[in-house]
Amino acid sequence: MNALDLLAEREDMISPGISACVGCNVELTLRIVMKVLGPNTVLAIPPGCMGGVGVVGWNKRSGAKVPVFFPLLDNTASMLAGIRLAYDAKGKDANIVAFAGDGATVDAGFQALSGVAERGDRIIYICYDNEGYMNTGYQRSSSTSKGSWTSTTPVSKDGHGGKRQNGKDFPMIMAMHDIPYVATASPAYVPDLIRKVEEAMKVRDGLAYIHVYNPCLTGWGIRAEESISVARLAVKTRYFPLYEARRREFRITVPVPKPLPIENFTSRIKKFSHLGPEAIADLGKLAEDRYAFLQSLCRGKDNNA
Repeated sequence: MNALDLLAEREDMISPGISACVGCNVELTLRIVMKVLGPNTVLAIPPGCMGGVGVVGWNKRSGAKVPVFFPLLDNTASMLAGIRLAYDAKGKDANIVAFAGDGATVDAGFQALSGVAERGDRIIYICYDNEGYMNTGYQRSSSTSKGSWTSTTPVSKDGHGGKRQNGKDFPMIMAMHDIPYVATASPAYVPDLIRKVEEAMKVRDGLAYIHVYNPCLTGWGIRAEESISVARLAVKTRYFPLYEARRREFRITVPVPKPLPIENFTSRIKKFSHLGPEAIADLGKLAEDRYAFLQSLCRGKDNNA
């Protein structure tokens, strides 16, 4: 039986959020992740999309079959570390998990997360990356791509503007913390996502971190029916490579030996629509440079293109 068949047989741990955007990849990712984690899980959802759309606890049709906490973002990682200590003291085991993102993890939440990595706290931290904030419109964050339109990096009528800095390569930063397990994942590659969550559950000696790329329908200006195809194009153009690292031992899990032109990805997204050919080419070069660096870290393994 393949991974998708096994997933179909597993019980939902989280009810769908009735206020989520129809077709939201973040909600889909949360439901997949929780099916894999199962009932022996403690879940924290700090402020962000999934903390505000009624996934758990705010509506009669919303709910969870596991304990769920809604901590402040800065407190999430340290709070889960405390829960882990309490479980360990009682001789109990569980998946202690954070599901966070929406830009804030790579900004305000980084210091606490870095501290968990340094201490070696045994938790699973899953970051959903939609390259911005969605609390009051689509706003710039450190993960926002260079050139992107957001409400805080607007574009003028003549096409000038957008974010001036490159987006932060947060999963690579986490990998350089030398923690037991770091991975990137995508809802467009579900078997790969399932396997990586299962690998994270096996970690017994520190932090497991999974960074999931989730295009935002409203922030990016894409339709629900194309959200998965856009996520897949991010991988096929090498814009968002899928890999894992075990204490800096890297492996590309979905090799892309012949990438599609970056325009195949950027042309589908409204937040890039103002960019000219030169700016698009710059995004493509950044993607290629980062992929080449990733390949150099893989030490020539045959299964890494």
